[in-house]
Amino acid sequence: MRWSLDELYTSFDSKEYTSDLEKFDNLIVEYSKWADESLNYTDNPVEKMEKFIEYSKELSSLSSKLFSFASLTNAVEAKNEDALKYLDRLRVKSSDLTKPDVKFQDFMKDINNLDGIIDSSELLKEHKFYLEQIKDRTKYMLSEKEEVLISKMSNTGSSAWSNLQNMVSSTLMVDINIDGEDKQLPFPAARNLAYDKDPLKRKAGYEAELKAYKKIEESSAAALNGIKGEVITTSSLRGYKSPLDETLVKSRMDEETLGAMLTAMKEFLPVFHKYYRKKAELLGYKDGLPFYEMFAPMGEVNRTFTYSEAMEYIISNFRTFSNRLADFVENAYKNNWLDIEPREGKRGGAFCSNLHPIKESRILSNFNGSFSNMTTLAHELGHAYHGLNLRDESILNSRYPMPIAETASIFCETIVVNAALKEASDEEALSILESSISDAGQVIVDIYSRFLFESELFERRKTHALSVNELREIMMDAQKEAYGNGLDHNILHPYMWLNKPHYYSAGLNFYNFPYAFGLLFSKGLYAEYLKRGEEFVKEYDELLNATGKNNIKDVALRMNIDVHDPEFFRNSLRLIEKDIDRFIELASK
Repeated sequence: MRWSLDELYTSFDSKEYTSDLEKFDNLIVEYSKWADESLNYTDNPVEKMEKFIEYSKELSSLSSKLFSFASLTNAVEAKNEDALKYLDRLRVKSSDLTKPDVKFQDFMKDINNLDGIIDSSELLKEHKFYLEQIKDRTKYMLSEKEEVLISKMSNTGSSAWSNLQNMVSSTLMVDINIDGEDKQLPFPAARNLAYDKDPLKRKAGYEAELKAYKKIEESSAAALNGIKGEVITTSSLRGYKSPLDETLVKSRMDEETLGAMLTAMKEFLPVFHKYYRKKAELLGYKDGLPFYEMFAPMGEVNRTFTYSEAMEYIISNFRTFSNRLADFVENAYKNNWLDIEPREGKRGGAFCSNLHPIKESRILSNFNGSFSNMTTLAHELGHAYHGLNLRDESILNSRYPMPIAETASIFCETIVVNAALKEASDEEALSILESSISDAGQVIVDIYSRFLFESELFERRKTHALSVNELREIMMDAQKEAYGNGLDHNILHPYMWLNKPHYYSAGLNFYNFPYAFGLLFSKGLYAEYLKRGEEFVKEYDELLNATGKNNIKDVALRMNIDVHDPEFFRNSLRLIEKDIDRFIELASK
């Protein structure tokens, strides 16, 4: 139930880790010296670009291994002093890359006939998109001195605030009374009570969670203000219209795509409100669903799994799509790529880290045996499968933007849910549908509330630091607008800004709409799979392989999808609407 990191390094003291750390140091010095000596003029562009690609590949590979070992260790051991020390040390080292990187961007700024230069070299042709992206982003580049200063100051600014919030949230213990007994639970375990069959435990978990947040609300608000303030400053200095504009550029996504998706999402909010009101009615509430009942399991048959049962179920259902997918997941399971046990010091939620240098992945979750937790495992394994389809690419072509990141994960989740529905009785179908719709509601309705919250947060942070009360108020207003009459407005969750770690990363602003895009894009792809069957599978793998070296619009066009058209997103939402209609029909029997 715990992962193995030995395939990266056996310890921070190991000969391999210390050797790679030294190698990373030396390579930064060598790369910096080369940049200082070679990038002052645009002569010999092919030779210089090839050298830059070689340095970038080696530095990226070393950095990925070293950072991954430290961050994955920190994810399950928040108080591990070595992990914290090396994360900080690596951030300082990496800031030394800013100067030579800016030198290369300056060099690229003055390059003409880029296409002709790239076409003259096989190495450059392989990295065409990567080089074009660097060229495109030179318009957002500051002077070398400014970029170096920002990079170094962020180590004691946004990165330090992120570390603080991660520490206080990961070590937060929740005081709770369950069945007449006072207990202290790790924060993820307390959060998991939201899925419990017992309504008293769900309510107790929610109330204890809100009470626990009061211990860290001021420090978290300070962290949030510090991080968002820095983002506003640097984004404006670089010439972006806003932090949202910067996120769209880095996501390889245009405003037309975001606008088309948000248009469709807003149109379909009443469909989700209908679902929440029906769930409230079934649970005996008249004024909408209390927030603590959001994840209440429905149906007389509440399917649960042991870890081994969950993995067997996922593998067998993945095999209905392709043997390649099923075999890959079986290998991940057998070789301890997953850490699924909730425990003190382990961060909440779930994630997948694709480790390109060793052609493997690592998955963290906090598994409690629920159907929803099982689908979360399928979701994260989908991320790992995405990594599989990029493992033979250059590491520089293996990085895909945030919105595309959710494609394979949600696709895999859909495979498992739809397979379960095929074999389900009406009672089981009610439970499975409800869990699936609940998850979709999180990705459409809750994500929309988070988008509204973060938009308002950035707008107000331009003029002042926000108090805890102001943050709570903005979050509740966003929830009221997104959830409408589906939720009881007297029982919302004012601390969702504290709960989501994405808010506390200066590099992950607006990490909300990518989830919605991933769901709707995946639903559209799954509809294509149902139409075309086995011939779709190869094209799907090729699409995943293309995500590291294309923008979103062009990736979608590979499947003849126009993401500027709201109708594409409406069609995906109609698939969810069918599930909601079926749920209401079954619930009414």
